[in-house]
Order: sequence, then C-alpha cells, then structure tokens
Amino acid sequence: MGHSSVRAPYGMCGGSLFECVAAIGLWAVLLNAVWAASVPLPTEGDLVGSYREVIAGADDTLLSMARGNGLGFEEIVNANPDVDPWTPGAGTVVRLPLRRILPDSPHEGIVINLPEHRLYYFPPAKAGEARVVLTYPVSVGKMDWSTPLGLTRVAAKIKDPAWYPPESVRKEHAANGDILPKVVKPGPDNPLGAFAMRLAIGGGSYMIHGTNNPDSVGMGDTHGCMRLYPENIEELFKLVPVDTPVRLVNQPLKAGLSDGKLYVEVHPPLLGTSGVVVAPDRMALAHLITNIARSRSVGPIAWEQAESAFDGAVGMPVRVSDGADEAGGRAAHSP
Repeated sequence: MGHSSVRAPYGMCGGSLFECVAAIGLWAVLLNAVWAASVPLPTEGDLVGSYREVIAGADDTLLSMARGNGLGFEEIVNANPDVDPWTPGAGTVVRLPLRRILPDSPHEGIVINLPEHRLYYFPPAKAGEARVVLTYPVSVGKMDWSTPLGLTRVAAKIKDPAWYPPESVRKEHAANGDILPKVVKPGPDNPLGAFAMRLAIGGGSYMIHGTNNPDSVGMGDTHGCMRLYPENIEELFKLVPVDTPVRLVNQPLKAGLSDGKLYVEVHPPLLGTSGVVVAPDRMALAHLITNIARSRSVGPIAWEQAESAFDGAVGMPVRVSDGADEAGGRAAHSP
C-alpha cells in the first residue's frame, strides 16, 4: 500500500515519517491511532466527528484507505465521486466522511442505519463522565437477502462461532459451483469471523459479526447479517451486553443542528429492504428541513444547497442554513 498523508490544516505530518512507517509495515496501525471509534456525544446538536482530508500515495486505493480510517468501501467511494476507487493516483485529495449526523433514533443501545452502512453504539453513561457514541462501518443485506427493519435485541454472544449456512444459501453457492458444507467450523475460513452477536429476530438467523473478508465491509453484500471489520467486532463484542436493544433503521435522509446551523446528509438508495428499492425522496427532504426549521428556530434555508446535497448523495453533512457556503457533490461538507 502506498503511503498517504493527512492534508493540512487537518493534520501536519512530515513525509519522511510516513515513508518510514510505510517501509516497516505499520501505516495501518498509525492510521488507526488517528481514527477513533469513540467520539463525544454532543450535549446540544446532532453532529459528531470531524471532517478530514488525506493525500493518496502512489499505491493507495480507496479500499485500502477506508479501513485505516474507520470507513467502509461505499462510504469513501460516495464521498469521492470524482476519484477512481482503484487508482486514485499519488497526490489526489481524498475526503474522509468522519463527520456525520446522528440517526433520528433514541440514543441507547445499538442503532444501525442500513443505507448509511453504519452502526452506532450508545453505551450507558459512566458516573462523572460525558457520554460517547462508538460508530463503525458495516455491511448489510444485498438485494435478494434484505436486512429486516425494526427493534430487536442482542439475544446471545458467541466467541469463535460455527456457521450453519441455511439451505437457501447453500443452493445459491452451489449454483455458482461453490459447494458449502453444512457446518463451517471456527477458523480462518469462517465468514462469521471470531465474534458474533445473535439478534432476537428471524429465529436467531440474523447476527452482527466479524468476517474473514475485511475488504467487503461497508457494502450491501451479505445474506441479511451485519458484518464488521475484525478489530471493530472484537471491540464491540467486549462492550455490548446481552439484551442490549438494537434498532435497524432506513434513513437515507438525515438532518440535524450544530452550533445553531442546520445540516442535511443524503445517502444513495438502500437496495433490498422488504424486497423493494427505498430511494431518498426530494419532497421528503424538503419536509424534513421545513419541520426542523420551524421547531428549532433555524434561520433562512439555502434551498439550492439542499438541492445540491440531494443530487450529490455523497453521505456527508451539508450546511443549509445561516449563510451556507458548501454544496453536495464536490463540496459536500461544511467546517
């Protein structure tokens, strides 16, 4: 992997340091030190995290840059629509969508916003400490194997799970010449990875789990389960107790306030929920903005910014009030 550098003013890094880190194979470790899953939960407002940019190295891909920065594949691709995912090219500015609007949901337990391909965990507050939210990229169900919506809970936690592929899955693989056994034992070939949390829906067939194929995280390509990077599921597994509530939501449109300014965030359509394509709706975004503006005393709305955010659907917050100066597509963030 080529070495990337954090772009000023979001970080200051000397090139020689990054060359040394890349040379000894620790670049991914350094990136993970920069990115943290846990961010403070705002006492007022709805946005968390911070926007960053990095400069791609000669051998980087968006896929290689995503994991080290706590992002999934579709997130980083959507945020960089003019960048070739496989050959961004040395010196290319890559936007990291690390600032986001919280889903419109209670701030408790686990919330998974399917079109966002992202999981949020709101741990209970510790005495004397500010609340935080942990957030990770996830894969969700592909078109013919949709992930269900609604409220459920963590029914069981399993370390080193065995995988019992359903007959329907075995038939699908067999049609492609891939014969699956009835049981896949724990180990490097198990697609569930080393940790799994079984949900109390679908007879226990839906799980939040790891993977033996990290490159697939952040896509819509599972059989309905939610798949995390191995390091993320290990961290989450240790923190989440059995009976934690889990909300599976479909919110391609999000809106919220930060410092009294209104932001919107638009994600591409989620394929497969209930067997249909659930696309963002232009009128629904207008209603969402209008309702928040009226109820929370937001100033004049820059509708052209909202329109641009809708058309771009890059999954990054766009400011649409108080002199908004950023738009969807190429400039889909505001500081």
